[in-house]
Amino acid sequence: MKSLKTLVCSLIAVILLSCSSSTTNNQDYQNLSEAEMFELAQQIAQSTIIVDGHVDLPYRMWVDESTHQQEILNVAERTEGGDYDYPRSKEGGLDAPFMSIYIPSRYQETGGAKMLADSLIQMTKSIATTWPEKFAMAYSPQDIQNNFENGKISLPLGMENGAPIEGDIENLGYFYDQGIRYITLTHGKDNLIGDSSYDTTYIHGGLSEFGVLVIKEMNRLGIMVDISHVSDATFYDVMEISKVPVIASHSSARHFTPGFERNMDDEMIKKLGDKGGVIMINFGGNFIDQSFDEKNKNVNEHIVNWLAENDFKRSDREAKAYIEKYVEENNPFPSVEKVADHIDHVRDLAGIDHIGLGSDFDGVGDTLPTGLKDVSMYPNLIAELLKRGYSKEDIEKICYQNIFRVWNKVIAFSEAT
Repeated sequence: MKSLKTLVCSLIAVILLSCSSSTTNNQDYQNLSEAEMFELAQQIAQSTIIVDGHVDLPYRMWVDESTHQQEILNVAERTEGGDYDYPRSKEGGLDAPFMSIYIPSRYQETGGAKMLADSLIQMTKSIATTWPEKFAMAYSPQDIQNNFENGKISLPLGMENGAPIEGDIENLGYFYDQGIRYITLTHGKDNLIGDSSYDTTYIHGGLSEFGVLVIKEMNRLGIMVDISHVSDATFYDVMEISKVPVIASHSSARHFTPGFERNMDDEMIKKLGDKGGVIMINFGGNFIDQSFDEKNKNVNEHIVNWLAENDFKRSDREAKAYIEKYVEENNPFPSVEKVADHIDHVRDLAGIDHIGLGSDFDGVGDTLPTGLKDVSMYPNLIAELLKRGYSKEDIEKICYQNIFRVWNKVIAFSEAT
């Protein structure tokens, strides 16, 4: 029996056909009022599969458990704090957040990376087993499609940092069997696979010899290669070695953040597009706005000084009221328009077929843009794209079709080898 959402989606699709166009410059949308535009954006969010390439819920849950919380964080209900839970996911139309199995770089030195990865994977799977009417695991685009039709949120798995491989190529097969479907090769430090964009040592000058073997084995197994976090040299090595398109699961355009190597420059974005890949735009403030860090620093310094001068704590009622008012009047956060600027830039460089969404929700702290503060707010971004002339077909590509295409190509290559 089809879910209510599926039936509603079918009705919405009929409505949307009357104002949809296959061209990017959709004049019908431009004639809509602000309210009508947002209503259409909400309809598209609910009727279209939305895949987010990177949500850090598992590590958020693990940190909660490490403080001796007695039960698994109940993300089936609205939670205090954090960016992700089931009600907000449904409100925003998010159907498939890639759950980030995030391994901090310190585990490369202290050991235990594989053990932590196993813990986070099992914790994520426990969400699906604890609330099976709301969540389901997903190991392929078809799984996501099936779960969507049944009204469930999919939980695909991506591993952030290849450290849990621990120098043993056999562990790639182990993690594939555990459900990992992409691996971010590095994180904050160079590792056994290659060099990181955040490090300055550049031990390998790109991929290591072991890293070359890792890419080939990921291709063979059907694990997507994720080049977010890697150095430029590592990126270009991956482009030469991988036989299938790769992804940047949560990166943005360096054009707007000069000197921030964690983002991708124009030539890298073009190369990624030429090879059929997808860059999934990160929403974090310092990823999308060069001036965010300085603005945020100034606001925080003012608040700290004001608290000291008035002998207040942040938890005091008067202090909370003052801080809320001051931040509202001196908002350091970028806007949803900034995220759309990055999407425009990638479209102009590589084309509409090479853009996705990789928010980094629950991973970038209190840096998210006004209008994109949690997973309930995807319609705000869709509305902005509609204003800029993106068609429903364009938005569907950004929301899921582009990442599905890459993922299916990776699967097909694996099955053929």
